[in-house]
Amino acid sequence: MSDYFQADLQSEFVAVTNPRIDSQQLDTEDLSTAKLASTIAEAGLDRKAGDLLVLRVRDVSYLADYFVMMTGYSNVQVRAIANSIEQEVEEKCERKPLRSEGKAEASWVLLDYGEVIVHVMMPSEREFYDLEAFWGHAERIDFQASGKGGGEPT
Repeated sequence: MSDYFQADLQSEFVAVTNPRIDSQQLDTEDLSTAKLASTIAEAGLDRKAGDLLVLRVRDVSYLADYFVMMTGYSNVQVRAIANSIEQEVEEKCERKPLRSEGKAEASWVLLDYGEVIVHVMMPSEREFYDLEAFWGHAERIDFQASGKGGGEPT
């Protein structure tokens, strides 16, 4: 093991066990995470995403605090929803995704914001992978839209 790696590991350990984090700071962090999930959901609905689902997975997974899942009814719409989410989150929350996958194919786009993971899927992928059932023990969050979007196109 190199000295560089050990130094990185040690500093990460110190950061994780920092005793100065208090409950008030954690509450503020939870609010900012909830705001991020809400911004993502609104951006999806603005592009007419359907079947929006927000899951609070913090208590059942170390991957994230929230999963936001939605359906796009064409590859073009899936890509547009993902682009809209990225733009809105950057404007309102000053964040960019840590990783994004699937934009080229646009049948399932994943945007990873760390504490919030976004899945924008075509109906066939959503039905086949059935993430709702896999994470069925997570808390479902009621998301009240501001009157825009949602639902399958007519």
